[in-house]
Amino acid sequence: MSYRSGQFWQPDVTVATVVERDGLLLMVEERVAGNAVFNQPAGHLEPDESIVQAAIRETLEETGWQVEPQAFIGAYQWAAPESGRHYLRMAFAAAPVAHVPERGLDEGIIAAHWLSPDAIQALSERHRSPLVWRTVRDYLDGRRHPLSILQSL
Repeated sequence: MSYRSGQFWQPDVTVATVVERDGLLLMVEERVAGNAVFNQPAGHLEPDESIVQAAIRETLEETGWQVEPQAFIGAYQWAAPESGRHYLRMAFAAAPVAHVPERGLDEGIIAAHWLSPDAIQALSERHRSPLVWRTVRDYLDGRRHPLSILQSL
């Protein structure tokens, strides 16, 4: 059991989805601490949902796109230097299924954008975290694992 500042320590478990259409990747522009930043559709795992279900839900909530996860890209551990919070990100590759434009986007989301990998890299100063480009790079390098490696018991 690990403790931090006398409290039980637990990392934030998050999901992120790389969605590709015609060579462009679906990205979210969102406001965080007063700054407009870019991220994949991403968010926290909620109680009683699988990691795959969380990825589908977060993508819809943040972009209005229904997606079908195709592969697991990887798990990423990162500690945010400014807050000290630790994150465990589970990243997926997914195919776009349908856009639901009438669905409102989550609070804090400015817009969803389809961007080229070069445009995403050029925005690196505005990435929400270093996990953004690392996940894109791994996706572009072909890192794919079958969804069956993830078990929800």
